[in-house]
Amino acid sequence: MSLQIAMLLETEEGFAVKVLHVDDENDIREIVALALEMDGDWEVATATSGAEALDLMASDRPEIILLDVMMPSMSGPELKKQMDCDPDLRGIPVIFMTAAAQEQTRAELLALNALGVIEKPFDPMALGANLNAMLGSRR
Repeated sequence: MSLQIAMLLETEEGFAVKVLHVDDENDIREIVALALEMDGDWEVATATSGAEALDLMASDRPEIILLDVMMPSMSGPELKKQMDCDPDLRGIPVIFMTAAAQEQTRAELLALNALGVIEKPFDPMALGANLNAMLGSRR
């Protein structure tokens, strides 16, 4: 895993890390996409649900996933558990995003082998740097 993450961080001109952002709230999806695409190191795809995310991952595997915790039908943790059962998806780093970032919640999310947890509201201007820091922490 550390080699994969190290390769993600070695961006070249014209190369962007493929991020799948899964969130049921349109405003959050737009802010994340805008913030990361302005950064220039990220190519962002979005999904509105866990089911849509699984469909997208079947055809275009992301290199990292930003995953909302509380979504209807399938929560972020439920999606992560499904990904862990699929050999093609289990190695994709996941960073959870949540407004419920109490210490116990963070510990539960990290116990799912998540790369990290970003608390909402978040600073859009620092999002790319935060992702790089979390990716770098796994080297």
